[in-house]
Amino acid sequence: MRWIGLVVSLGVCFVVAGVSGAWTAKEVPAWYSTLTRPAIAPPNWVFGPVWTLLYALMATAAWVVWLSPSSPLRTWGLVVFLAQLALNFAWSWIFFRQHAIGAAFAEVLMLWVSIGAATLLFSRVAPVSAWLMAPYLAWVSFAAILNAAFWRLN
Repeated sequence: MRWIGLVVSLGVCFVVAGVSGAWTAKEVPAWYSTLTRPAIAPPNWVFGPVWTLLYALMATAAWVVWLSPSSPLRTWGLVVFLAQLALNFAWSWIFFRQHAIGAAFAEVLMLWVSIGAATLLFSRVAPVSAWLMAPYLAWVSFAAILNAAFWRLN
């Protein structure tokens, strides 16, 4: 029965990944390729594998917290996790579908704060979950810098 929670957590995270990835894939050869790229921008092929790993790690982190004994911290951790997942989803819409690079930068800052909050709450419920979230927080830190660089150049 425990594994059903992991399947659900992976499913929710990868639905977000799939939809936002589809938006991104449509825009990369069109709009995104017309942008001036900052020197720190990795090659486009890097993003798919990195995000796949990050979604798997964050889904596992949420599942581990979900397995923990019920408590207000667990509940808040999962609520904040879902909020950050919604912000993650929104960033792709704002940046790739709306082409609003400045608004996407403001949004990624909110995303970064929400990931930090979820990670902090997870650390108090199941410390291993915070470690599973750490690469995601690090990557979104880089993504925020990259977003700012795109905004400055375009």
